[in-house]
Amino acid sequence: MKFRDGYWNIHKHVRHLPKVDIVDVHKGEGKLSMFAATKKIVHRGSTLNTPTITMEITSPLADVLHVRSYHFKGSLKRGPFFELAEDKPEQLSVTNTQNGYTAQSKDLCARMVASGPGDVQFFYKGKSLTSSAGLLGGHAIVNDMEPYQVEYLNLGVGETIYGLGERFTPYVKNGQVVDIWNEDGGTSSEQAYKNIPFYLSSKGYGVLVANAGRVSFEVCSEVVTAVQFSVPGQCLDYYIIGGDDLKAVMRNYALLTAKPALVPPWSFGLWLSTSFVTNYDEKTVNSFIDGMQEHEIPLHVFHFDCFWMREFQWVDFLWDQRQFPDPKAMLKRLHDRGLKVCVWINPYVAQKSYLFDEGMEKGYLVKNPDGSIWQWDRWQAGMGLVDFTNPEAVKWYQSKLALLLDMGVDTFKTDFGERIPTQVEYFDHSDPMLMHNYYTYLYNQAVFTLLEEKRGRGEALVFARSATVGGQKFPVHWGGDCSATYESMAESIRGGLSLSMCGFGYWSHDIGGFEKLATPDLFKRWVAFGMLSSHSRLHGNESYRVPWDFDEEACRVLRAFVELKCALMPYLFAQACRTHETGLPMMRSMVLEFPSDPVCAYLDRQYLLGESLLVAPIFQDDGKAVYYLPKGRWTHLLSNKEVEGCSYQEEVYDYFSLPLFVKPNTLLPIGSNTQKPDYAYNDKTTFHLFALDDAKEAEAAVHAHDGTVVAVCKIRREGTVYEVELKGEMKSWAVCLRNIDKVVSVSSGSLSDSPEGAMITFSAQEKGCRIVTA
Repeated sequence: MKFRDGYWNIHKHVRHLPKVDIVDVHKGEGKLSMFAATKKIVHRGSTLNTPTITMEITSPLADVLHVRSYHFKGSLKRGPFFELAEDKPEQLSVTNTQNGYTAQSKDLCARMVASGPGDVQFFYKGKSLTSSAGLLGGHAIVNDMEPYQVEYLNLGVGETIYGLGERFTPYVKNGQVVDIWNEDGGTSSEQAYKNIPFYLSSKGYGVLVANAGRVSFEVCSEVVTAVQFSVPGQCLDYYIIGGDDLKAVMRNYALLTAKPALVPPWSFGLWLSTSFVTNYDEKTVNSFIDGMQEHEIPLHVFHFDCFWMREFQWVDFLWDQRQFPDPKAMLKRLHDRGLKVCVWINPYVAQKSYLFDEGMEKGYLVKNPDGSIWQWDRWQAGMGLVDFTNPEAVKWYQSKLALLLDMGVDTFKTDFGERIPTQVEYFDHSDPMLMHNYYTYLYNQAVFTLLEEKRGRGEALVFARSATVGGQKFPVHWGGDCSATYESMAESIRGGLSLSMCGFGYWSHDIGGFEKLATPDLFKRWVAFGMLSSHSRLHGNESYRVPWDFDEEACRVLRAFVELKCALMPYLFAQACRTHETGLPMMRSMVLEFPSDPVCAYLDRQYLLGESLLVAPIFQDDGKAVYYLPKGRWTHLLSNKEVEGCSYQEEVYDYFSLPLFVKPNTLLPIGSNTQKPDYAYNDKTTFHLFALDDAKEAEAAVHAHDGTVVAVCKIRREGTVYEVELKGEMKSWAVCLRNIDKVVSVSSGSLSDSPEGAMITFSAQEKGCRIVTA
């Protein structure tokens, strides 16, 4: 929301109460408090009829500062509240300076002068990050009745802003107006399914606004040298997060908000959906699975979309007996074919569903202020909304899902959660304006915790569309309703990368587009992008997404990329474990990994899959790829071609390839199983070494399915000498030195020729060897 009329003036319908004159500063245990009058105090009479703005600084974690600014302290503030690390007095040290105070949390500090307009500067290890201008922020009253608390944080020259959720608008948020308000708007608008009031600055800090409701951001769009954000009401809480680099900032953000759960290895395989409004029954399902088998395309998860339940009854969690007469036996047959099963759900209950009467009788549905059940006719006739603030309603909802899990369902697609009314009453008296965004957290939490209870940690996941802060705890998330166009494919990747900058570790999208029908060309290009995302699903709206509906080559392309992803699983699952441990996403923006390369600041059509694989999807029907490689010797994973970076590249690729480059100094574990994602990664794995610099060491870990490390391979180079060391348990393994011309001697192991380099194979007992190159 814009409060200013240009830079100098305030809009006529706005009354602005800035921090004009500091009247007092308190130094407490773990807290620094500043009290500022909203006009200049020249004598005692000036203190009468003069509002004050209070700013408090505390800290919950090292390198994280919690800033609270308020007008009326006693203003009623109902929840919900984000689940964040709590403030700890011992985390903040407050000291006097020559002309003010410093509040410090490890290497992050806030400096405040004891007089003047209440400006606060933020530093990390002595480097200036940003500053709060007292005369700009403060309190605003719109139309004499609507209170807002507002802040302006300064931006430096060339500083770029990222994040704010899964946004499909331009990737760099400078110049944009962003309202944090979950909507079901598709991928071709400024609306978003996953709104996260957190942004990351290229300067090396993050900002989280801790308000679960509508937060309005003006990113260089009101005052062009600042990010302005405002919330309704009397109080504003935000966190400044520091770190040595952008990845360190994200790790601290994960400590503040939560880390993603570890998802099971089978979830990284290919998911096939029935699509949405298509006609399908058990015969259709079997024909899809048979077709995949006939075309030798590995399939791992089958998804039943909405119409597994009877129309007008969503949700009742009952199989439509007309289409699926014996669902338990059907699910067993699917399991016998090696498939996991996902079914579609949402938190809405149609009036025709038997659950509506149950929920109404027991008080489990959201109510109107007059005590009646809230209902409308959008989506499903007369539908109500499960009240997840009621613990008994959560147990009731979970009990219905538990019956499906007992029947053989493995996981759920938790669709919707965005169209949440604001003129309602909740069981726990939550503020309905705050619940609009926060509802999705409670919804996905209810489903995810049930899955953990029934399936165990590391086996639970959902396929969710909506989210808010902390939703990363309940993966996986997908990008919503995209269209079958190259433009929408590009929108999707922008959205996924923006979401990843907000701590969401895993992300997927509808391969081929949800709306309309892709051309064979687009489908094949999207397959490459989809199989090189963290999670991969074929799903559409009015048409199926089986590859033979496009052409026979599409079947071969899909098979090739599914097999590639399965082979990459030792690497990909290791990256998933790092995501779970650190909060860093699997799909990473270029700027996150290469923050000092100015070209990477704006790159939004390529990304890193994990820390070592660069992926640049192709967005045009002539097969031309235009992409950028940062400094160093990059190696194409499939062709073994080496390219010197720090330059743009332009090439034409067929459908079986795309720019897929390995970062220099990488040791990449690749498995031999190309048919499924959940095999033993410590058996028949080859460690591929890429462009290791002199006097450097590369390392790769191999994980068990529960996330524990079972083996670590290290390769050190000194001149032409490569030393290989393996610690842990590997049933059989090999080392491939990519683009090494010749190996003339080896102290142990056996040497065999390979077109990709020298291959040294070891038995399970041998721990390493020494390789000397010519």
